[in-house]
Amino acid sequence: MSTYRGLPPLSTLIGFEAAARLGSFSRAAEELHITQSAISHQVRVLEDHLGQPLFRRIGRRIELADAGRD
Repeated sequence: MSTYRGLPPLSTLIGFEAAARLGSFSRAAEELHITQSAISHQVRVLEDHLGQPLFRRIGRRIELADAGRD
């Protein structure tokens, strides 16, 4: 049995960290040289894995939710 079972994919954590630090999926995508859609997908996979939203999406803006700050 893998000791990593239950952990989210590393790529989702990298995308989340960049988006949280930069406050933008688009700027995170630029920094990581991937598309904004890929960042959004990574964050969604991480949120699904954790079972809670990590960002509040306000129109085209994002801000960290309590769970994202934690």
